[in-house]
Order: sequence, then C-alpha cells, then structure tokens
Amino acid sequence: MTQSYDLIVIGGGSGGIAMANRAARYGARTALIAAGPLGGTCVNVGCVPKKIFWNAAHLAEQMKMAKEYGFDALEPHFHWEYLKRQRDTYIERLHDRYAQGLDGNGVVLIRNHARFSGTHQITAGDEVLDAPHILIATGGQPVWPDIPGAELGITSDGFFALETMPRSVAIVGAGYIAVELAGVLHALGSDVSLVMRRNHFLNDFEPMLRENLMDAMLHQGISLLAQRQVREVEKRADGLCLHFQDRDCLGGLETIIWAIGRRPNSTDLGLEQANITTDPQGFIAVDAFQNTETSGIYAVGDVTTGPALTPVAIAAGRRLADRLFDAQTERHLDVQLVPTVIFSHPPIATVGLSVASAQAQYGEEAVKVYQTIFTPLVRAFSAEPERTAMQLVTVGREEKIVGLHAIGDGVDEMLQGFAVALRMGATKHDFDDTIAIHPTSAEEFVTMR
Repeated sequence: MTQSYDLIVIGGGSGGIAMANRAARYGARTALIAAGPLGGTCVNVGCVPKKIFWNAAHLAEQMKMAKEYGFDALEPHFHWEYLKRQRDTYIERLHDRYAQGLDGNGVVLIRNHARFSGTHQITAGDEVLDAPHILIATGGQPVWPDIPGAELGITSDGFFALETMPRSVAIVGAGYIAVELAGVLHALGSDVSLVMRRNHFLNDFEPMLRENLMDAMLHQGISLLAQRQVREVEKRADGLCLHFQDRDCLGGLETIIWAIGRRPNSTDLGLEQANITTDPQGFIAVDAFQNTETSGIYAVGDVTTGPALTPVAIAAGRRLADRLFDAQTERHLDVQLVPTVIFSHPPIATVGLSVASAQAQYGEEAVKVYQTIFTPLVRAFSAEPERTAMQLVTVGREEKIVGLHAIGDGVDEMLQGFAVALRMGATKHDFDDTIAIHPTSAEEFVTMR
C-alpha cells in the first residue's frame, strides 16, 4: 500500500533535515529517507570532524608559541587514537540529536535507499510513498582518480577513518579540502607534501589569499609540488610512490590522500522516472527557487551546482519550506554574498567579489582596493612571525564594499559580523566611522587607509 505525504525528502544531510523539520513544524506530513548516517557529509566526514582536528592542530601551534610568552618549553605527545575516539563519540551524539529532532517534529524517518518509481512516487525497500512535493538532497562524494594504483590511496572520507597518524603523507589536490588537510596533518606532526596540477592552489579565490597561504605553508615546512600530474601509484618496500607524468617520483609515503574534487550523489535514484536529467558531471539543475525541471521536485545542497557549503544547503532547505508550506511565495536563497572560511593554517575568511571579479562586473576605474599586512599582537615575540593580510574591495563614488578578504589568526571568527555589514550595503565610510576595538586584528578592517 502506498503511504501518502505532503513532502518526501531524499537524503539525511544538513539540507534535507533542515527542510524536513521546518516543513513538519508548519504542519506538513513529512517523510525523510536516509540510507547513510544522519548529518550527511558535514557531520560525518566534513565540517564537524574536520574542525575538531583543526582545533587539535591549532592547540599544537599554540603550545609551540607558549615558550615565547615565558612558559617552559613543552614537548607534548599527541595521541591520534584518543582524539579519534572522542570525535567518534561526539558524532554519535549528534546522530542521536538529529533523530530526536526529526521525531520531535513528527517527521517519519525511513532508513533505506530511495528511488523514484514515478514522477511523484518513491520506493524505499518494501515501502512505496508518494507526495506532491519531493526534495532531492543526497549530497556528494569524493572523486577518485582514474589511474593505475589509485586504490592504494584514500579520499578525504578515508582521512577520517585513519586509526593512526601517517608519518609521511602526500595530498593530491588544490582545493580547500586539500589545503585544510595539509595544514592539520603538518601541525600534528606528519611530513606533508601537497601535489598540485598548477602553480598554485585555491584557483577560485582572491589571489592575495592563496599567495599569503602558500608563503605561510612553505615557511611552516610543507612541501608544495607544483605542476605535477600523477600518472600512477606504486607500492614499494619503503612505502607508496607517486609517479608523475614527467617521470619524476615522490616515494617513501605512508599515505596518499586524493582531494581532487567531489561529485554529486545523483546516480541510482531513478531520476529518469521523474523526467529529471543531470549535466555531464551529474549535477541537477535548479532555478533560484530550488525547482528542478519537473514541477513539484526540488533539489538543494551538493547535488546542485550551488556553493557546496553546509549553511547554504540548510538555508536553501529552510527557505524552500517557507515558500511551500508557509505561503512565503517569493522566499528563496540569495547566494550573492556567501561568507566562506577555509580552515587552513592560518585560516582564510572571504565574502563577496575578488578584485578581478569586481573589475569585470563594474569596470576597472570603478574599483578601489584597500589592503594591509601586519604582524598580529599574538605573534609579537616570534622571530619570524606569521603575518595577517586583509583586503577590502570597493566600487563607485560611495565606495560600497563588495568584497572582504583576510588571512591570519582569528579571521575565521571575525567574518560573520562583517558579512552582515556587507549584506546591509556597508560602505568604506561606514567602516571608517565605526569605533575600532583596540588592540585586535579586527580593528584593521575599520582603520584601513
């Protein structure tokens, strides 16, 4: 017998759970179908466990700095196994909270794989469900390279399954996941090489950010191998070896991590039954209101081409619930000013347009850039201090701020408030007219000349 609902959500990640809970609170009869652990990528192999490891790496760096402040030299021993147990226990608690939240809101949770068996019909195991509204929120997964020996490495998902810390590791990739893992592993004691196809990483970010991060990583002792195309992986007596197209080889590796991108989980969903097509990469096209090409079927999160960020998926899911079940007919997500933090070492914070994007959109003459680089007070006693760099991108006579970028200690925690200011249309004069908080690094944003 077919069970009928007002809304069916396919996927138990952040976006799917967010929409299911909000829709149910509006009174919609809602079912959520999840084959994997609740919380999706973010909770299980993404934001949450990554930040826990970043916290550990940050503490390791702070302990190294302690001697500069008069503390006896510390020789800490890091226990990877202990942190992994603590992390796994914490994530299990999050699983329980998500399940309790769904139950408390009256969402029916079905633990199975979902497939379309009709335009608005879903089969999950032995159950058949239908609904006028169906959300696809199945997330994504890491890409594996198509080369001999690729299986000898692991993906970023595999990083979180490591039981011990690798002594020597090569990370292949140039996106934010690659640089984050490189920073964490190095700070915790691994010998790290970052292998890139181009001359630099973070190609889609403001060049000032990546240039300062590359300088910092080189100074820290991370090996940056540019213009390397991996040809194959070989297992030798002394460890794994990366062979490159130019016949060069990086050997003696305990672990290789593939961080070469992610692809959407859009296969094996029976999308053809719902008349939904994907692009060559597998992404589902949606409009600004999350509508797919089939009426009544929607998609959010990493299965779409929108920003692959947990808060974006959550916001999109909640706004969609507002529109469908609370009569907020024009409610949708604006992705023009999405703040982003890269948890590198040091961290990067960015919102809005890069200099090049602003010039392309408004014309070179309309764009004025303010920037500063300085030694933050916390590093005042360092012989070779890691510096902080900040940049404001403004346009027009009123110097409206359309881009804000920073790299350095604490910028990850600064960004949220400044992102609010940019969404409200702040100008350089607004920043200048704000009283600075001294002595902080954040005050540089309102004192820049």
